[in-house]
Amino acid sequence: MYRDPVESLEPLHSRPAVNRTLRVGMIGIGTVGSGTFKVLARNRAEIAARAGRPIELVIVAARNLARAAGVVGDSVVLTADAMQVATHPDVDVVVEVAGGTGAARDWVLAAIAHGKHVVTANKALLAVHGTEIFAAAREKGVAVAYEGAVAVSIPIIKALREGLAANRIEWVAGIINGTTNFILSKMRDEGLDFAAALAQAQALGYAEADPSFDIEGIDAAHKLSLLAANAFGMPLRFADAQVEGITALAGLDVACAEQLGYRIKLLGVARRQATGVELRVQPALVPAGHLLAHVNGSMNAVMVKSDAAGLTMYYGAGAGSEQTASAVIADLVDVARLDGVDAARHVPHLGVHAHATNALPVLPRAAVHTSHYLRVPVAAASHIQAVTACLAEQRVPVLQVALAEEKPGVGAQVLVLTGPVAQGTLDLAVHALQSRAEVAGAVVTLRVEPLEG
Repeated sequence: MYRDPVESLEPLHSRPAVNRTLRVGMIGIGTVGSGTFKVLARNRAEIAARAGRPIELVIVAARNLARAAGVVGDSVVLTADAMQVATHPDVDVVVEVAGGTGAARDWVLAAIAHGKHVVTANKALLAVHGTEIFAAAREKGVAVAYEGAVAVSIPIIKALREGLAANRIEWVAGIINGTTNFILSKMRDEGLDFAAALAQAQALGYAEADPSFDIEGIDAAHKLSLLAANAFGMPLRFADAQVEGITALAGLDVACAEQLGYRIKLLGVARRQATGVELRVQPALVPAGHLLAHVNGSMNAVMVKSDAAGLTMYYGAGAGSEQTASAVIADLVDVARLDGVDAARHVPHLGVHAHATNALPVLPRAAVHTSHYLRVPVAAASHIQAVTACLAEQRVPVLQVALAEEKPGVGAQVLVLTGPVAQGTLDLAVHALQSRAEVAGAVVTLRVEPLEG
């Protein structure tokens, strides 16, 4: 069953050059890999018609060969050596769906060095090592495609690179992590606290046993760095992103946001400003009537504001076996169409050609201007005026102030919505509030994102 892959594949030079089969080697046969195999097999004719030639999975690297054989049967060569797939002389394109940033980097760079195109759904790999990987691919004249790395079933990378190519993009914002959106939906709909909502997400398979990358915002930041690079023609700047997850979010703030007419979502926001780019992931209040406020469960959505097309929105599943496979195979179709196309005419990896990359700076946290929500615990409801007076002294514009609805066991809470203000100014105001005798606990702040067209 486990044939030697080097000897088992028919040499490509024995086949006609025109419309020959695109032969795929895949590293990983887990959730995404198995979905890719199934969709390729089920929709073989439709895919070939769109690609202009058949696409065939010929070799798979897997840690558990018996389990892999249960997925692909005896139609695909199996090996435990991923590097053998990456360097095999009779493979045209390597699909990397194993994950991670260590060995995966080595496999991808080896594939590129051997003149192979690469398709990956590994957002962490590209966020961390993408600059090196894309430079190597340009040098060898091969493609690195990664639609499945961001909001899997939503073709947002293609939309930014191609569909909106005529536009100057002002901002990109969205819900790009299904796990956290599921948790926030449960906190709002069922009144669960964070821990209970997370436990439910894990029980239903929406969250990993170790959900840190999701709930701390790191996964969303990986994706946001790719979105920003494609939107603004800038280098990948994951290390400079401001990242805040939802682990500290209280159910009380979810309820208070509802009272004020908002819903809390974990947003990735990349916004072009005169002096640089905002690149941030954080829980934020979105108006309850906004389209993004109605993206629930594990679904994803991305909005783009551009000068010619205006406001556009893209919605779909953010995870799933065949959902991710759909994006992976779309990339394979693009690769299949590259035969005979000069490398200089390939769609650039990050939206603009390398010589035109704009090294926009990422704005520091203190320089970001947004509106804010504050929840200020006070010793008595009558202290609402002391809160607003302190904010006025600190030159924080107040748009709305209210007392939170009474809840059993919860003291008086003053709720404030501010106008746009620099984060540094707000931080000083919060420090001043905390020193006031009327304030009875830690002040909670969240950004407010109207995301208007």
